Amino acid sequence: MKKKVIAIVGPTAVGKTKLSISIAKEYHGAIISGDSMQVYQGMDIGTAKITAEEMQGIPHYMIDIKNPDEAFSAADFKKHVNMYIETITADGMLPIIVGGSGLYIQAALYNYNFPSHKKDETVTKRLENELHTKGIDPLYARLKKIDPKQAAKIHPNNHRRVIRALEIYETTGTTMSEYQELQELDSPYDIKLIGLEMERETLYTRINQRVDSMIEQGLLEEVNRLYIQGYGDTQAMRAIGYKEFIPYLRGEQSLEDAICLLKRNSRRYAKRQYTWFRNKMNVTWYSLSSDTINEKFRNILDDLAGFLKDR
Repeated sequence: MKKKVIAIVGPTAVGKTKLSISIAKEYHGAIISGDSMQVYQGMDIGTAKITAEEMQGIPHYMIDIKNPDEAFSAADFKKHVNMYIETITADGMLPIIVGGSGLYIQAALYNYNFPSHKKDETVTKRLENELHTKGIDPLYARLKKIDPKQAAKIHPNNHRRVIRALEIYETTGTTMSEYQELQELDSPYDIKLIGLEMERETLYTRINQRVDSMIEQGLLEEVNRLYIQGYGDTQAMRAIGYKEFIPYLRGEQSLEDAICLLKRNSRRYAKRQYTWFRNKMNVTWYSLSSDTINEKFRNILDDLAGFLKDR
C-alpha cells in the first residue's frame, strides 16, 4: 500500500501554515516545509519561517538545514523529502508537505528524474561571468532561442535557473523541456493535494500587509546581517525578500523603493505560484476569504477523513 501524503499548496500569504497545523493536530501529522528558502539558517523573517510558538509542538522538517552560502536544488529537496516521508510514516505519523515552491513539490511527490550529469562548473562559471559583464538579457535571449518552452517558465530575474538551463543544454545537447517531457506522472505515494486560493485583491492586500509586518519585525536588519557576513552574492540572497534590499544597502536605492519592489515582486510571485499549481498538478482547490477561513478549514478537515480512513 502506498504511503499517504498530504500537500498544501497555493500562493504566499494565503494561510497554508495555519491549515497545516490544524491538520497535523487533527490527524497526528508532522510537517515538511515545501519552501525552497526555509532550508537556510538565519533567513527567518524574509521567508516567513514558522516560529517555535506557531509550531504548537508539531514536528517540523526541512527548516534550517543549510548555511546561506550552500547550494540547494530541487533534486536535493526531493532526496530530503523522500527520506523524511519514510521517517514520519515509520513513526506512525502523517506526512504533510506545506509550501509554495511548485517545482520542488512536484519533484518530491512524483517520479521526477533530474538530468543525471553533474553540473559542469567550468561552463557555469563562464555563464556567470557573462552575466556579470553583459547582464541577463543576452543569456535569456539565448535560452529563448534554444528552449522557448523553458524560457517561458523562467523569469529573467531568476538568474540561477536561466544559467542552469543553458548549462544543461551546453553540456548534454538536451534541453530542460526535453528532460521534463520524459517525466512520469505516477507517484510512489497516495497523495491528497489541497490548494488554497483567495480573491486577488484580498490576497494582494494580505501580501502587502505581510511585507509591512516583516519590516516591523526586523527584515532589513536580517538582510543587513547576512550581507555583512558575506552572503550578498549567494544563491540564497537572490530570493524575494532579500535581493530587493541589496541595492539599498549599497546606497543605490531608497528604502521606500526597496519595500515597494518587494511588495510588487511578492505579488507577482504569488500569481506565478497559482498558475503553476493550476497547470501542473491535480489539486483540490478551496477558496478562502477573511470571513470564511475557519469554516473552510473545518470543511477541509472533514473532507480528509475519507482519504485517511484506511490509513
